[in-house]
Amino acid sequence: MSSTAGKLVTSRSELELDHPNIEDYLPSGSSINEPRGKLRLRDLLDISPTLTEAAGAIVDDSFTRCFKSNPPEPWNWNIYLFPLWCCGVVVRYCLLFPLRCITLAFGWIIFLSAFIPLHSLLKGQDRLRKKIERVLVEMICSFFVASWTGVVRYHGPRPSIRPKQVYVANHTSMIDFIVLEQMTAFAVIMQKHPGWVGLLQSTILESVGCIWFNRSEAKDREIVARKLRDHVLGTDNNPLLIFPEGTCVNNNYTVMFKKGAFELDCTVCPIAIKYNKIFVDAFWNSRKQSFTMHLLQLMTSWAVVCEVWYLEPQTIRPGETAIEFAERVRGMISHRAGLKKVPWDGYLKYSRPSSKHSERKQQSFAESILARLEDK
Repeated sequence: MSSTAGKLVTSRSELELDHPNIEDYLPSGSSINEPRGKLRLRDLLDISPTLTEAAGAIVDDSFTRCFKSNPPEPWNWNIYLFPLWCCGVVVRYCLLFPLRCITLAFGWIIFLSAFIPLHSLLKGQDRLRKKIERVLVEMICSFFVASWTGVVRYHGPRPSIRPKQVYVANHTSMIDFIVLEQMTAFAVIMQKHPGWVGLLQSTILESVGCIWFNRSEAKDREIVARKLRDHVLGTDNNPLLIFPEGTCVNNNYTVMFKKGAFELDCTVCPIAIKYNKIFVDAFWNSRKQSFTMHLLQLMTSWAVVCEVWYLEPQTIRPGETAIEFAERVRGMISHRAGLKKVPWDGYLKYSRPSSKHSERKQQSFAESILARLEDK
């Protein structure tokens, strides 16, 4: 009984941290002693950094948990289970992993032997070439999923090629794209990556109309916005896929959706993705792990279990802003996948506000407290 109560208290505290209310951390009106003199803004500014630091610690705890990978609880803790765990390690690393490497290598041989001569043999026949390229990209993605022993269940109608529509999904790892791509050859909006992933982006994935950007380049936003509008108007372009969170989240939460995908004046088709962590956590923390190591982690696990739901297409309602539209779609995805909505911008994972911005926030914070105290 006590353990159940403890779990309830823990879950309640997590929920409160997901939606922190700064008023909960301020003293009540009855506990505030009346000031002897007139309370000035300068007095509050002196303690504002301390107050904002305390509030920031509360916010940070709620924000950073969206990007933490929760390690599985160890089960090989006694003399009976440890031998079974050792046998599992031997099977996964010495049997399954080599077989999966062979499977993936075989897929690449088939893919490259068809993809490379395709461009020289079908010059001037763009329509046929694009159709074959779609099939080849779907095929190599299927080999990738097979190399993890992927168990993926798809719910809802398969995406089709239509103008003026865009697909949006929650984002856990770069494998989200692979899981979706094996069913439909999407053109995806993705961060430009270095190494072998960048090579694939600039060659193979470029053929299906994918669009790349760099977060550090401000001008890339204008270029990408223009390419997005041009792509959704094309009648023969591959379906456009966007991950509006802009970063990988640990599949327990959804952070704020960027409004760009919801300003295109087209139909938005939500996709909800949920990974079962029974065998492996599919979350990719790009700041701590390369994508190569992430793939190795998946290939040495028992299986990757995933559910994908293609939800009902949505259009913007009369009087609804792009931000409200994005939040409505985020709510649909969160509800279907069983994820918690949090009011944070995912880009804060990569950058923090400047000192001048923090000072302005401190002054605004102090002014709001002063106004509240004067009203009481």
